[in-house]
Amino acid sequence: MPFDERQLVERARHDADAFAELYRCHVGAIHGFVFRRTGSREVAEDLTSATFEKALAGIDRFKWKPGGIAPWLFRIAANLVTDHHRRRGRRNGDRARRAADRLQDSVSFETEDAIEAVLDFDRIELVRVALDRLNPRYQRVLSLRYLTGLEHDEAARAMGVNRSLMSVLLHRATKALERELEKLQEERS
Repeated sequence: MPFDERQLVERARHDADAFAELYRCHVGAIHGFVFRRTGSREVAEDLTSATFEKALAGIDRFKWKPGGIAPWLFRIAANLVTDHHRRRGRRNGDRARRAADRLQDSVSFETEDAIEAVLDFDRIELVRVALDRLNPRYQRVLSLRYLTGLEHDEAARAMGVNRSLMSVLLHRATKALERELEKLQEERS
């Protein structure tokens, strides 16, 4: 019998075993997303747990949309990551300076491919520092689109916006990220 996530969501509203199955299906992706945004396994575990606690508490209010439950879970996680960064404050210490030192002079972030290319393990800290400097909405749009692996339409649903507005936000957020990465490079000099 093929997996029917919609039926599983409906069952999860009143059946803990069904919710546990949803958890097992999505925990890896949520944890990976949070880890890429925070760089800490401990924080990723805490925020992943909090994501599913909020999802369980709010499952009765979840309204099914194309794309399933994943965009909703990613939105919860993205909001928790934003809250976490706000509480922690911005990083301005030695760690941020070391991350800026890793920026290559020739890196350009004008295309989606360039953004995705920079998200390798060696330079993710630099991108995280730059993302932390953006406003929370830009952080969410970039995170949902590039760090979760959601398609454009899925990320738009997770943001709660239409496809056109998602394109505009993504363009503006990409340009803002590019400016922040350039500032980091100047700070290094």
